[in-house]
Amino acid sequence: MADNSSSGTHPSEDQKKAIYEGLSDDQKKKQTYTEWVKDAYSNQYENWMPWIEDKYLAWFGTDNKASYATKDTLDKTKVTGISQVDKLQDGVNNMVGDQVGKDGLLAPVGNMASKEGINRAERGGKDEQGSYLGPASSTADPVIKNAKDAGEGLAGGAQSTGGAVTDGAKGAGSYVGGLFSGKKD
Repeated sequence: MADNSSSGTHPSEDQKKAIYEGLSDDQKKKQTYTEWVKDAYSNQYENWMPWIEDKYLAWFGTDNKASYATKDTLDKTKVTGISQVDKLQDGVNNMVGDQVGKDGLLAPVGNMASKEGINRAERGGKDEQGSYLGPASSTADPVIKNAKDAGEGLAGGAQSTGGAVTDGAKGAGSYVGGLFSGKKD
């Protein structure tokens, strides 16, 4: 990997600005430089964090995300406050969580739930390559993107319509209020 700066593989501020300046005018109109940098950072975070979490759990324990989440959820179900019962419940919770963990009977299920369930949820439904449906992505991803864009457009239209209705109601309310207060305009 090429070294983009003196401190590592991160591009310098000048390099980021040069990349931004190379964008089309339409792209620059949609986002300021700061917004563009925030989006780039968010995309990298979305891509890398699930992988980092998986590696951490693999290196430092016997959990995958599914077993970790199972144990964490079951730990919240302690009801007695009696130390002996809580200790027994901890043992049962760990046993159940370990079954979907690295060496458990249901490890394949846990691994699939971790990769295809939890990781996709963290990435907004996308897989490791940024696709929604894997092999069918060349057909499905544009459809999903267009549907998402249409939904955002409808939400924006409804919001602006709602604002106009609210503004109209406020105007009518002040007019009616003026009639009853005896004010003459």
